[in-house]
Amino acid sequence: MRKDRTNPPAVLFLCLGNICRSPLAEGAARAAFAAAGIDATLDSAGTGDWHVGRPPDARAQAEARRRGVDIGTLCARQLTPGDFRRFDLILAADETNLRDARALAPDDARAELMLMLDLVPARAGESVADPYYGDADGFAATWDDVDAVASALVARFGSSG
Repeated sequence: MRKDRTNPPAVLFLCLGNICRSPLAEGAARAAFAAAGIDATLDSAGTGDWHVGRPPDARAQAEARRRGVDIGTLCARQLTPGDFRRFDLILAADETNLRDARALAPDDARAELMLMLDLVPARAGESVADPYYGDADGFAATWDDVDAVASALVARFGSSG
């Protein structure tokens, strides 16, 4: 990633359906960047199209609200080849989504692809657990993970620009 940037960083969070992990990550990052006074383009998407046009899962919204963040206005969308030109960094929730993103990446992609938790010390290579089929505790654990990612992003971009 460029350290000598003149434009705000652009980060896309990626999961399977764009209704749980990636909108939680986007919400956590928006809150963390705003608190740090860092301008950035932040968005989320899914590799699948099942939920396109829908808001985040109600349990994800409830967990974000519990943490003081409103993600209710976010709308699920699917990853596109254009995202690889628009964003500097695409952060996937797990290896499956990382693999699917790599398969979609165009030849002229400029985005760096990695797992979300690769940014968190001692968590590289780990996946953000998918809370969709579980209970509310899973959403709390997911928030903790994506909040750590948001903090790592603030540390990374706060010192570079």
